[in-house]
Amino acid sequence: MPTCFDVANYFLSKTDPDVGEIISNLKLQKLVYYAQGFALAALGEPLFEERIEAWEHGPVVPDLYHVYKDHKSGAIPPVPSHSADDKFSKDQLELLEDVYAVYGQFSAWKLRNMTHEEAPWLDAMEDDKIIRSAAMVKFFKTLID
Repeated sequence: MPTCFDVANYFLSKTDPDVGEIISNLKLQKLVYYAQGFALAALGEPLFEERIEAWEHGPVVPDLYHVYKDHKSGAIPPVPSHSADDKFSKDQLELLEDVYAVYGQFSAWKLRNMTHEEAPWLDAMEDDKIIRSAAMVKFFKTLID
């Protein structure tokens, strides 16, 4: 199974700072969250096993956050385009492409605000701060049906 770092590297390989495409830690967290949510709902399985938590600025994968936290709100350097074929299935790659095509165009702050209106984050903030797969499936199924 891929890890949250594989998913993050996929998105980071899509950026081109020369044309103004950058990804901050905040934006990366949201892209990884959306990828996980759509994978759970559309493919019936997670993309990665790492936990997602509800933090003040939206969903966060703590393991991933700590790797990139030194970048603060600045750009995370792009990673070289890597061979995703050995990390992801064809269906997973298509899903990642779709997530990036739709959500990659938005700013980090826009993505943050979007997640603040969605049930998985809202419910977890009122509970134990863990965004559960079942909550993600329930919400993301409404976006694909």
